[in-house]
Amino acid sequence: MPEVILHRVGPGVTVQDQGRQGYLAQGLSRGGAADLLAMAEGAALLGQDPSLAAIEIAGSFLTLEVTAPTRIAVTGARMRARCDGSELTWNASHALPAGAMFELGAPVGGYSYLHFGGGVSSEAALGARSAHLAAGILRMLEAGTRLALGEDSGNRTGLTFTPEARFDGGALRLVKTPQSHLFSDCQLQRFTSTIFHKDARGNRMGQRLVCDEADFKLEAGLRILSETIVPGDIQITGDGAPFVLLAECQTTGGYPRIGTVLPCDLPRLVQAPATVALRFEFVTLEEAVALERDAASRRADLPKQLRPLIRDPHDIQDLLAYQLIGGVSCGDELERTTR
Repeated sequence: MPEVILHRVGPGVTVQDQGRQGYLAQGLSRGGAADLLAMAEGAALLGQDPSLAAIEIAGSFLTLEVTAPTRIAVTGARMRARCDGSELTWNASHALPAGAMFELGAPVGGYSYLHFGGGVSSEAALGARSAHLAAGILRMLEAGTRLALGEDSGNRTGLTFTPEARFDGGALRLVKTPQSHLFSDCQLQRFTSTIFHKDARGNRMGQRLVCDEADFKLEAGLRILSETIVPGDIQITGDGAPFVLLAECQTTGGYPRIGTVLPCDLPRLVQAPATVALRFEFVTLEEAVALERDAASRRADLPKQLRPLIRDPHDIQDLLAYQLIGGVSCGDELERTTR
């Protein structure tokens, strides 16, 4: 069975898949990849099921070795990718020869993903391979770890695509919660007209947002009973700042929730650099359902958006091994056509 050997591993590097469904009543949130769209993009590049596990790199670094010829794809927040010292294109699939050293470094923040043909076949717990750090299920990856890979049924590489825009901030669409009515119309309008930025206090559990002046503290929030909460919920904490819950959030909470970010917009939040502006806009439940359907349709159509990766011949070390001419000629076509 093919393996990858981890040589250098920074903090925040984990194995992730789509998470664990069905454990909310037992106090365990879904977990899984912070950017599920990036997981779908990697699966499309390799022509495999998006449920297969990959490596998630949260603004960190990674160096590994493959023990057999291996197909990979890299998606999510852009990093510098190198194979045996040669630069590789991001948002693309590549073939690594046996013994190749692969490096990911110079992160720009956000969440990056390294996918393998056949997926990562690491230890599973409660039906998933995802590390749920908040719950203490599995753990971060460490140097010296050997990860088994699943059987790869595909063979295509050298494909790329144009990723959906989500790395430059912008509008996050949300629906009202059962507690939105506790906020006045003036507060809700102020919330949607305020420009926010990501605070340094953020992880896979949630992301705190900051702004210049606005305080959204709600006195009635002190009388709210704890109830079920889910990723995307925006809690207004005791200091009046919004806190957006993410994949590893707790399952109950008592802070008032001003709204819930649509699942299809959460990748825009988790991938936004700290310097870019974020804002919110409310949509109706009917509009939210339509937007989620459109997002699901775009994910399903990802394989149709793939195109060949055009490489610079100067960067191809084994150029003569490629089929550069699609046909042959005896050289006398012009003479024969002019007779």
